[in-house]
Amino acid sequence: MNKKRCSWAEDVDDVYVEYHDKEWGVPTYDDRELFEMLVLESFQAGLAWITILKKRENFRNSFDNFDVRKVANYDEDKIEELRNDKGIIRHKGKINAAINNANIFIEIQEEFGSFSNYIWHFTDNQILKDSEENYQTNSPLSNQIAKDLKERGMKFVGTTIIYSYLESIGIINNHIHECFRYTEL
Repeated sequence: MNKKRCSWAEDVDDVYVEYHDKEWGVPTYDDRELFEMLVLESFQAGLAWITILKKRENFRNSFDNFDVRKVANYDEDKIEELRNDKGIIRHKGKINAAINNANIFIEIQEEFGSFSNYIWHFTDNQILKDSEENYQTNSPLSNQIAKDLKERGMKFVGTTIIYSYLESIGIINNHIHECFRYTEL
C-alpha cells in the first residue's frame, strides 16, 4: 500500500523519500546530529536539498563526522583540503562559516550545557505544528533564532536556513496532515 507523503517527497529520488520518511521532522536532541544538520543546512543555501543529501556521506567523511571540536580547530591546510574536495560543496565562505559556527556552537554548549538545551529552549521543548501544505520559508521563531545566532557570530544562518533547520530537527513538524509522518511525530 502506498503511503501518503508530503508533496515534495512524492515521485522523487529515493534518497529524498528516505530522508522524508525517517528523518525530516524527527525531534533531534543529540548535539552531533544538531551540528551536522546546521552545517548541511548552511551549505544548502542557494542549492537544492537533494544536492546536499546526495553528498551527505562525503560531508560526513570530509568534516570528521561533524565532530564539532575537530571542525572548530580546522587550520588553513584543512580548509585547502576541503576547497579541493569534489565530494562536497567547495564554497570557501561556507567552509569558513562551518568552522566559525563550530566555535560558536561550542560556546553555546558551554553556556547552556548543550546546544540541544539552547535550540529547544525557544519553544519550551515543545514541537510546533506549522503547516497545512503552506510551506513557509520563515516564521517569527526562525527570525528570532537567526537573529540570536548572528548576534553570537554565526554565519549562513539567515531566517530561511534556520526555518528549514527547525523543520529538519523536528522543532517544527511541517508534514501535511494527510502525510503518514504527521501523526507519527
